[in-house]
Amino acid sequence: MIKKITLYIILLFSLLSFSQEFNITGNLRDESDEPIAFANVVLLDVKNSMPLDGTTSDDLGEFKFNNIKKGQYRIKISFLGFTERTINIDLDRDINLQTIFLKENLLELDDVTVVAKRPTVRRLVDRLVFNVENSTLSDNNVLDVLKQTPGVLVYDGEITIKNSTPTVYINDRKVHLSSNEVQQLLEGTSANNLKSIEVITNPPANYEAEGGSVLNIVTSNNLIAGYNGSIFGNFKQGFQFPKYLVGTSHFFKTKKLNTYINYSISPRKDYRNNDEFINFIENNQVITSWETDYKRTRQSENQNINTNIDFEIDKKNILGFSINLLIAPREGTRTNVNSITEVFNSNKVLDSTFNTENKSVDETLNFAFTLDYTHHFNKKGEKISTSLHHTNYDFSNFQNVNTNYFFPDASLIRNNRFQTFTSQEIKLYTGQIDYELPINTSSQFETGGKISRINSKSILNQFTFNNDIREEDLQNSDTFLYDEINYAAYASFSKNWDKWSLKLGLRSEYTDIKGNSLSANQINNNDYLKLFPSFYLLNKINENNEVYFNYNKRIYRPRYEKLNPFKFFLNDNSYNTGDPNLKPQIDDVLTLGYVYKNNYTFEFFYRYEKDTAVEIAFQDNEENIIKYLSTNSERGIAYGFDFATFSKINNNWNLYALSSVNYYGNRFFALESNNELQTIDKWSVYIEMINYFSFLKDKSLTTDVSLLYISPLTRAASVISDRFGFDINIRKNLWKNRASLSIGILDIFNTQNFNQTTKYLNQDILLKSRLENRLLTFGFNYKFGNFRLNTNSRSIDLQERDRLNGD
Repeated sequence: MIKKITLYIILLFSLLSFSQEFNITGNLRDESDEPIAFANVVLLDVKNSMPLDGTTSDDLGEFKFNNIKKGQYRIKISFLGFTERTINIDLDRDINLQTIFLKENLLELDDVTVVAKRPTVRRLVDRLVFNVENSTLSDNNVLDVLKQTPGVLVYDGEITIKNSTPTVYINDRKVHLSSNEVQQLLEGTSANNLKSIEVITNPPANYEAEGGSVLNIVTSNNLIAGYNGSIFGNFKQGFQFPKYLVGTSHFFKTKKLNTYINYSISPRKDYRNNDEFINFIENNQVITSWETDYKRTRQSENQNINTNIDFEIDKKNILGFSINLLIAPREGTRTNVNSITEVFNSNKVLDSTFNTENKSVDETLNFAFTLDYTHHFNKKGEKISTSLHHTNYDFSNFQNVNTNYFFPDASLIRNNRFQTFTSQEIKLYTGQIDYELPINTSSQFETGGKISRINSKSILNQFTFNNDIREEDLQNSDTFLYDEINYAAYASFSKNWDKWSLKLGLRSEYTDIKGNSLSANQINNNDYLKLFPSFYLLNKINENNEVYFNYNKRIYRPRYEKLNPFKFFLNDNSYNTGDPNLKPQIDDVLTLGYVYKNNYTFEFFYRYEKDTAVEIAFQDNEENIIKYLSTNSERGIAYGFDFATFSKINNNWNLYALSSVNYYGNRFFALESNNELQTIDKWSVYIEMINYFSFLKDKSLTTDVSLLYISPLTRAASVISDRFGFDINIRKNLWKNRASLSIGILDIFNTQNFNQTTKYLNQDILLKSRLENRLLTFGFNYKFGNFRLNTNSRSIDLQERDRLNGD
């Protein structure tokens, strides 16, 4: 009996052992220890080499085979641009192959034809990823792709996400230019080497605490050695002036050296026509009304130069240099403003007229240099990186303003003339260090620190004319010195389980500020310590359903010129002025979302803004002057519900749709009305639909049709009217994707202009804005050399540079 029981036990264990199943995992990396995504991994029978199972690596380079029976197998790994690799395994337990390094295949691939695919959308624990590599959008410039990125609105010179301005990064390196300069840079950069755009509505702790959402523009990894280049350009014709952009980029890669340079120039003229209506009120009665016809022509010729050099000292150490240069020369940058204002008395009878001509020239030189060093440790993914950066920003402007005042019969009353010279010099120095430690295949720890110092000098000299004799107006001339030092440190931890993903972070920043107005002999000192926690949790309920929750705290530091206290007169009756006592804006942001089948996203968000930083137009009813003042609102509140989908309708039609219903309320101090607290709030609707059509067998003919509607919304103390846009763009790829031509019409029905109304207490201003929104566009792109190479184009990582010349 004992022998039989023993035999049965042995047989039972044998059967269990025979039927037991195991898992195989691994991580793919290139020779620079960067993850290799979307590589093919095939499981083969070692005896006959027949494929048994297959998978692809994810964005982190990881792959996994589940429930594989005990036995001998061969794993074959392949990816374009790398040498194929095979691994034999004897599977009798769960096996983790750890890091598998693939070697680059240095053969050129000129005869390979890549068929464009459709863009896709994927959600991670803390971001939405818009994949566009080799898609129908690849022949655009980066700004055009950004216009079609889910949740991103590019309109009227601004890039916004959920009614807030995002911070733009390239390959996790921050672009530190003004919003206009950022758009010029992106418009002058081809999307051929663009991999994806990450929309990070609640940035984790390793990103700067400055700003709201983050747009991270990711370029593709370099695959093979060689040279490639491209020339690109576009032409846009409005109802007034043409606008041009031409550029070229070049990339050369050897085994040790990566070099990249991009140059673009955009000569253009822009026209704007505003009609402004102002009622000056006293004792609840309109005593004077102004009606102004304002025409502005802006000529510019901005040039962008970006270059980057990476040198691989050895397998573990990489040294990088990057230079970013923006030039706006004086001879090509001019603005002419002509305005006619009719003044009516309380009985709506014409009282007088004044005509103002403002001619100005300005120039900008923005030079940035960055030195990077990265060291990879023996443990996979563990690395430390350091960065030193310097920015030298130099801006100057000269304006001549001449105003003639007339009686109703057009006879001259008087003439007034003044001139203004302004300049701003900013020097920025930063150093930072970051450390990444993968604890295991499912968790990671990151930490780092940064120090930055800013020295700014702003000069304003105003001159008046008395009997044609030029005299300096000392009362309105000033020199403002601004110094800021910032210390930051952060730590974050992330962990992935089968169904759960978690990311925690904490960032601490200490800021010390000194502002000195020399003419007013006014010194302002301020320092503050702020903590910025972040929390992200995602649960994959099953294959078709997932939910997530995010929270973080953000800061908006005032732009440098917003801290400048002197008055910059636009004409005799209006001026801009800053406030050296401006507080930083602090935001708390919460997001709760649900995703169905990876294609349908439902999201609720809530944002509380403390000391909201705004510029508000106030009318002085006693002096009849319009003041554009930088100030802090008491608070702002935003919340709403979003729905988004990116769906395949059929083989030739993809649809992206976003709808948002949201509320925003801003409570501010009425500075011209005894600082009374006022609230401007409104519910708004935002709808965006983009249709991607592809035609012909090789998908070389594409058409994008987009529709945009924005209902009335609030901005600072004003309400903006509704807007509607309808665009169409057609593109044809030629010569096996070596070249492309495009033609399109933007704002076909010319319905994207808007009105801005400021009306409360004794404030009553209506602005009707008319821009060149309807444009006929032509574009081209031609690639030469081994043109399927990908670029190592990247930008810099300093939070302070985007505060330069913010307007």
